Amino acid sequence: MTIQWFPGHMLETKKWLHQSAAKADVIMEMLDARIPVASENPWMDKISRNARRVKILNKIDLADPRVTEQWLTYFLKHGNARAIAINATDKSQAVRALEYAIEGVSCNRARKRKIMVVGIPNTGKSTFLNTLVGKKIAKTGNTPAITRHQQRTSLPNNIDLYDTPGVLWPVIEPPQRAYALAVTGAISDAALDFQDIAWFAAGLLLSRYPEQLKARYPFLDPIPDDEAGLLEQIGAARGCLKAKGQIDYHKAATVLIQDFRSGKIGKISVETPFDTSDDKEKNSDPTFE
Repeated sequence: MTIQWFPGHMLETKKWLHQSAAKADVIMEMLDARIPVASENPWMDKISRNARRVKILNKIDLADPRVTEQWLTYFLKHGNARAIAINATDKSQAVRALEYAIEGVSCNRARKRKIMVVGIPNTGKSTFLNTLVGKKIAKTGNTPAITRHQQRTSLPNNIDLYDTPGVLWPVIEPPQRAYALAVTGAISDAALDFQDIAWFAAGLLLSRYPEQLKARYPFLDPIPDDEAGLLEQIGAARGCLKAKGQIDYHKAATVLIQDFRSGKIGKISVETPFDTSDDKEKNSDPTFE
């Protein structure tokens, strides 16, 4: 299975990024801390060229802190960029990320430091900018692809910050990556069957976060053995029913996905460094044994 989702403005953005990146002093790549691999910009290696590159693992308020620490260690060991984890809605953390990115980059009155903020849709690029400035100057929202055009903002200390539209690759594969993007809301819910997304989330939660499931849904006694059983119990308990008492799986899926994305189930990471295909140590995951 492959997923195709490539709005027209993204092709224009890709061309602009290639042209503008050469002028940037630093490229800040905004990632979703829950899915650091799936949320990587697909063309970043080519786009970054000779610019300093910093990975910003955003949304740590929604991610498993143990796994986030594993990712920071992983990028330090294997990555080609520095990495820092933040919540972009926190002013002190946003400022710390910016200072971390520009550390060692010189400037003077005649030359500003040019910082590009890039990433796939819905990773928090515009939120990061708004937090730094202290007011809403960039559109934000939970719908992918809110930012459609480059936006430049001048900050103190001779810094120009460029907010860019989110860019995805034309075809999303393998399926695991597509589901990781979909369950966190990085791509439109129309790109995949909503019940399939919920099935993916249910499998992840049952295998890695059963205690969080139990805390959010106390009626799970015992916790189901499979995805179908989980959706059935959620549907029955939350009144997601059709005629004659049949479970409405679409409504049950909506409950689970909304709770997952909002953080009501808890701090959940979809990917760990041990899930990466190129990690020889992936079979020795100490967190999820």
